[in-house]
Amino acid sequence: MASVRPTLRCLRDDLNMPIPSARLPLEAVDHPLLSKAGAQFADPDTPHERIRAIDDIVLLKVKVGRWRGAVHLDGAAEAEVPAWLVAAGNREDGSPDDFYAALHAQAKAARQRHNAEHDRPVASDTYSAYLLPGEDDHARYLVESATRFAVRLDAAVRALVRGSLRDGHEHAVDMAGFRLGIIVRADDGHETYAAIRITGSVPLNVTAMILGRVPGCDPAAWFPEHALPERDILPAEQVWSNLMNPKTAAGLLDEDT
Repeated sequence: MASVRPTLRCLRDDLNMPIPSARLPLEAVDHPLLSKAGAQFADPDTPHERIRAIDDIVLLKVKVGRWRGAVHLDGAAEAEVPAWLVAAGNREDGSPDDFYAALHAQAKAARQRHNAEHDRPVASDTYSAYLLPGEDDHARYLVESATRFAVRLDAAVRALVRGSLRDGHEHAVDMAGFRLGIIVRADDGHETYAAIRITGSVPLNVTAMILGRVPGCDPAAWFPEHALPERDILPAEQVWSNLMNPKTAAGLLDEDT
């Protein structure tokens, strides 16, 4: 099972942590309760203790030091995030401010409000659905995924360009759902030629992302090709060519020295 991810509400309101940039996945936020939850739920065979006072959904206990939390498992096979930290507090069991007792009281009050506002009342003693991840949580996850892809793509493109500049041959790497190849040839006294090969079905916006990240090339000057310098295009391939600024090419080679 993957690390336990906090909802935005839990991270902000319960853990009192700022929302980080999309470069940092929320499950990687440095907090003792998140670290404990990640370790506790890493093994799917580890037994867990249910919060019995919450009867409308299944919430599981996680504890470390004075911190207490409630974890919800998403049992859907296609779930991108299998475990969520949906509530947290730093109140100890048995104290006047017992976290789990307070969570039960809040869920009972939420049930009363829900039943007063809806024609079909819930029959359970508690109502905790408001704690579960919502549209903003799933939107944040998608932004993080896009950011991770962009960061990896940036690094891959630069590495492929440098490799091809060194030996004049195509360098390639497998990405998520496609294969990316780059060949750059810089001949003395001639312009620097760059070609991008994409194998597999990719959306147009991903193709544009790739072409726009090749250093030293005008993003508007890419031209579709029907062949690579040493062979014809194979099925499911698309090839684009451009000219690369020779100073940029030289600078990329200097990065290796």
